[in-house]
Amino acid sequence: METSGSLSMESKREYLGKMRWRYAQARGRRYKSRLIEELVVVCGYSRKYAIKLLRRRAGPRVLKRSGPRPIYPAEEVRLVLKRIWFGSDQLCGKRLKAALSEWLPHYEKEYGPLCLPLKEKLESISAATIDRLLAPVRAKARPKGRGGTKPGRWLKNQIPLQTDQWDERQPGFMEADTVAHCGNSLEGDFIWSLCFTDLASGWTELRAVWNKGSQGVMAAVREMEQKLPFAILGFDCDNGSEFLNHHLWRYFARRKEPVQFTRSRPYHKNDNAHVEQKNWTHVRCLLGYERLETEELLRPINALYRNAWALYHNHFCPSMKLKEKRREGARQIKQHDAPKTPYQRLLESGALDAQKRAVLQEQHAALNPFALKRQIEAGLREIQRALRAGRRSGDSVALVASLRSPTPSTASPERRCKPNLTSKVA
Repeated sequence: METSGSLSMESKREYLGKMRWRYAQARGRRYKSRLIEELVVVCGYSRKYAIKLLRRRAGPRVLKRSGPRPIYPAEEVRLVLKRIWFGSDQLCGKRLKAALSEWLPHYEKEYGPLCLPLKEKLESISAATIDRLLAPVRAKARPKGRGGTKPGRWLKNQIPLQTDQWDERQPGFMEADTVAHCGNSLEGDFIWSLCFTDLASGWTELRAVWNKGSQGVMAAVREMEQKLPFAILGFDCDNGSEFLNHHLWRYFARRKEPVQFTRSRPYHKNDNAHVEQKNWTHVRCLLGYERLETEELLRPINALYRNAWALYHNHFCPSMKLKEKRREGARQIKQHDAPKTPYQRLLESGALDAQKRAVLQEQHAALNPFALKRQIEAGLREIQRALRAGRRSGDSVALVASLRSPTPSTASPERRCKPNLTSKVA
């Protein structure tokens, strides 16, 4: 007879199952005692433990979750997080945790007050728990687009290269870039998005222009500068001809306090890493990668860029800034600061005078992120109506692509999806 030293746990479980059946069928105390002694010898159990195992009813084995018990009611917390996550344009866990303090008061206005225990759990929830609870609903498809930067041959000697960063503690040093809404081809006429990003605060302004001509870009730059809550101190761009021209150079150079105008190295887009990041979060997440070749779309797109979309990101969407990057062997370690919105960073910078600070605070107090989200959805529906009207009139225009759509930008018009921001939340 085999002993406990030669039996695996799986063998012991199989043997115990048969012994339970024999013990249940046994009649008489003497026969049951013999079965108990056999189990003790074979498995090496004590007699009391063997009796306990034989009397236990056989059932499916339930594996207990290791670690401490969860303290969050998953469905209740997930519903609140899901609504805020969709409302905040699907922020990561760390940024969403920082945004909860701004969004929860407006959530209660939209969906009713939260019970005190649930509210306390949401205020103390960790970023890792947020990511774990939202894991089932995260989108994964991310299409790629094309770059449309063509080198500007003029003024390269007058505009110096800027490879080292400016003082990121003071607002006013801007990075600029353009995003092509060309679909799969850069040929013909289509819309471009012009993006300005402040290095210190992350404050971003956007405008749509037609064909990125120097006059159209110049007009957009003037309008964007007027909307900024601070003065432009420095302007850094890539080597595209929309920026390296006499119109823009004179605009920044011939003023009472000239703006430092610099450019990045050719084919080194990471020199403008701040604005390159915003090209995804502020442009592609809104309009996707499809071709926009109807000039009538400029009005609804710029209406979104000027109002709801800019207020939504600058006041209610936190971002993290890189503090330190070092290499240890084969690993590259990055450290970021706490997530904050551009509005919060501007107030903490101390660069705003009392009047601008009061105006900005008054504007922030009057905003509701859920109302801004509804305005964005309404603006996207207007863009879709304009696209459909363009197709009826004979223009071959594609629908605005959904961020979640798994189909490439060459999909047929019948299979294209609505923009991601129009998705409804249960």
